Amino acid sequence: MTDRLTVDVPLDQGRAYSILIGRGLFDEAGSRIAALGARAAVIVTDANVAALYADRLRGSLEAAGLRSGLVTVAPGEASKSYATYAEVCDGLLAHRVERGDIVVALGGGVVGDLAGFAAATLRRGVRFVQAPTSLLAQVDSSVGGKTGINSPLGKNLIGAFHQPRLVLADTGTLDTLSEREMRAGYAEVAKYGLIGDAAFFDWCEAHWAGIFSGGPERDEAVAICCRSKAGVVVRDEREDGERALLNLGHTFGHALERLTGYESERLVHGEGVAIGLALAFRFSARLGLCPGQDAGRVANHLALAGLPTTLGAVPGGCGDADALLDAMAQDKKVRDGALTFILARGIGQSFIAPGIDAAEVRAFLTDELRAG
Repeated sequence: MTDRLTVDVPLDQGRAYSILIGRGLFDEAGSRIAALGARAAVIVTDANVAALYADRLRGSLEAAGLRSGLVTVAPGEASKSYATYAEVCDGLLAHRVERGDIVVALGGGVVGDLAGFAAATLRRGVRFVQAPTSLLAQVDSSVGGKTGINSPLGKNLIGAFHQPRLVLADTGTLDTLSEREMRAGYAEVAKYGLIGDAAFFDWCEAHWAGIFSGGPERDEAVAICCRSKAGVVVRDEREDGERALLNLGHTFGHALERLTGYESERLVHGEGVAIGLALAFRFSARLGLCPGQDAGRVANHLALAGLPTTLGAVPGGCGDADALLDAMAQDKKVRDGALTFILARGIGQSFIAPGIDAAEVRAFLTDELRAG
């Protein structure tokens, strides 16, 4: 067995779980899941990931004496829909998933959110395990129990908090990611430094290439991000306060995803987040909250990693300022119709800013669109 990094999520009421990080973890998945006391484990994945890892994972499950099954969906953000959610639930029921069994979410953030939501609602709640295969999912979406699907009115507006029982982050799976997906996931890595850990952002600036190439920096970055998120989740599981900081860049990013119709050919989630991070820092600088040099440093680093940082970088455009504002109005952080943003006083100094004036946001977006 190769070295493993472990991050614990010490929730109360018997809901604590571990995040295991390292290469080759999928070969141990069967024994790890059997230890949870299940008799059956049904995998939910997308067609692309199924071709790479489904047989390997099912073999591990069956070698551990577990009955296994497979439910496959189409790749891409469009699968986080009412229709696909219904297909997944029916597929799990067809495999005779009972409340004591395990749903395994094998894939990136889309599959994790979708399968987790199905698990949260199937038979009023069955257990599930996250087996993330993208950098974005390993450092962010697989941890913390947020599950859900999209509505035509906005992203992740239908969902539930449903914690996994185990997270198996096999970092060897990242070797098969496209360069674009690695870059997109890296936006979430950098985000953790920007929120509250300036030293980690410094580390990212020095070591980002090692994360991309698969050196020891990759496992270390995943563990640091998971440890950071686990701490936030334990302190604020249901996003009543501090956890909202994890949405740095996401108010802008989610609006862009909605306006591009969740078409991954145009924009994937991490690219929207990267643009959103750069916008959040530029908007903070415009409001006099953040040094302009910090905003420039953020944009420069993201661009160096190959990520977009401007509204003009969205293929096919993203509408005008009013369209962007309308999309933001469906953000989950809206309170009494007022926009709430995550802004920054500097790198590693993000904060929740409620009641931001829509006119100021509109003027900022207008200038950003004009700048291209």
